[in-house]
Amino acid sequence: MKFEVTPGLRRLCATVLGMEAIVVGLVTPVAIMVNKVEPAVAVTAGVGLAVLCVVVTGLLKRPWAYVAGSVLQVLAIATGFLVPAMFFLGVIFAALWITAIIVARRVEGVTSR
Repeated sequence: MKFEVTPGLRRLCATVLGMEAIVVGLVTPVAIMVNKVEPAVAVTAGVGLAVLCVVVTGLLKRPWAYVAGSVLQVLAIATGFLVPAMFFLGVIFAALWITAIIVARRVEGVTSR
């Protein structure tokens, strides 16, 4: 089964990753100031993950970018080890990611019936 990338799918997934980039970027100051995480670790996790979200957003024309986006969802959940609220927020973003893919494919008639 071939994974077809459609304009609606790209738009919805780009929206999720864009919002996620902002949230995971904001993990950095919270991890440093509130949870006393080493700045190097917090910046690598927070800013690094935010940059990856932006990069993958730009690659969403390629089918493999959706696998990369799914990996980012797992990494976002894992930032909960630095800021516990991210366990919850990461799951929310993962649910939004999955929903974006399902809804876009359904609306654009890509799924088999």
